[in-house]
Amino acid sequence: MRRFALLLVALLSAGTVRADSTVEIHFSPVENLEKIDIALISRATTTIDMAAYVLSDWAVIDALGAAEQRGVAVRILLDASQHHAYEKLTNLADNIRVKRSNVFMHLKSYAIDGELLRAGAANLSASGLKHQDNELLIIKDPTAVQAFSARFEAMWTNAKPIYEHDRAVSGMEPK
Repeated sequence: MRRFALLLVALLSAGTVRADSTVEIHFSPVENLEKIDIALISRATTTIDMAAYVLSDWAVIDALGAAEQRGVAVRILLDASQHHAYEKLTNLADNIRVKRSNVFMHLKSYAIDGELLRAGAANLSASGLKHQDNELLIIKDPTAVQAFSARFEAMWTNAKPIYEHDRAVSGMEPK
């Protein structure tokens, strides 16, 4: 398992394994990945940048809202092709953008405080986090976090605010 983790870090960080790197891997359905995501989001103190192909898990959305209430700067990037829990996201609408292009934004990742990266196959949905065979990776590697942050920033810059997304779908209006 340790060799797999080191190999994974090496691949994620373009061949550079740092002494301060660690990787945890978790699997559903034997583990409840929703609880892991909530715990990670709850530890954020400054920033959460999330790229979510699907964001429909209510407990994760509630944790994001609580983080914002604590003063954490939350930014969420969604894929336009998927169904999200828009009715639960209204309080976070000012922090949400939608990637609209012919290229799916298939990430299920977020960075916390510029120090930790959550990645893996598990969509941020109840089924993806609790019922399907999926993995969730917690990566504490500065190079990997910086690489995700750079890609997130590029997609965020080119994405449209949720208000400009199909209002019939999201039902959201500017505050």
